[in-house]
Amino acid sequence: MAATATPDSAGSPAKMLQILDLFSEAEPVWSTADIIEALETSRSTGYRYIKTLNDAGLLTTVRNGYYSLGPRIIEMDLQIRLTDPLLLASHGVLEDLVDKIGHSSVLLTAFRDSVLCIGEARAPLSPANRFSRGQRRPLFLGAGSKVILAYLPHHRLKAIYARQAAEIEKAGLGSTWSEFRKALGEIKKNGYLLTRGEFNPGVYSVAAPILTDQKTSVGSVGVAWDGNRPVEIQQAVRAVQQAARTISERLMTSESNGSAATTASSATPSSSPSPASEDDLSLTAAP
Repeated sequence: MAATATPDSAGSPAKMLQILDLFSEAEPVWSTADIIEALETSRSTGYRYIKTLNDAGLLTTVRNGYYSLGPRIIEMDLQIRLTDPLLLASHGVLEDLVDKIGHSSVLLTAFRDSVLCIGEARAPLSPANRFSRGQRRPLFLGAGSKVILAYLPHHRLKAIYARQAAEIEKAGLGSTWSEFRKALGEIKKNGYLLTRGEFNPGVYSVAAPILTDQKTSVGSVGVAWDGNRPVEIQQAVRAVQQAARTISERLMTSESNGSAATTASSATPSSSPSPASEDDLSLTAAP
């Protein structure tokens, strides 16, 4: 499998980081020779890239000349779990959804032209093949994906459409830009999306967007259930929308508090303050 080409030069950091994309559940270990071949670069450059990633802990040696993903990634994952604003804002919300609806809930965010599951709360008896943390899905399939897509900024949607018009049409979201915008407008009008069977036959999914104060999406929250296990759909919709609102409000409050703390910190002089002038007071009191 060749690494995805980039316009960067052969010696660029972007080219080096493509090595990390080679590793997967199906191919967890790569040899030096195979990495260099997949990267389509010179041996000296390939060796330098591998050494740099190994020294940083992003790769680790399995045996002589063979590598897997390294321990630094595990350490970074812990930091994300402890500090990611979206995850922190969702604490307790996903579990509450499971209690209300009886099925597993997920927290998603956009990543490249896809969505990534970053959090989950698993219900008893949930299937082993459920969508879970660290897995990606297409941006144009599934309730959780489409509600994120619908609330992305206009300029980002234009860029996505330019790259993915064929996939968008295949997903039934329109064969033209205007049709695509109309389909997304319907999702925005409802404020949620209910789908059935887009990934697994008979499986329902409902999701709602997590929004910024500019009403653009940073993620979505959703639940899914098998049609053989009935759920009161309107109850599920209300619960998911409330969960999304709670996370959105927590995020905005957190960002507001963070901005206030940063402003206060930067405004605090290192020496004793001088008396404030009338101009200073008027600026301080401004909203």
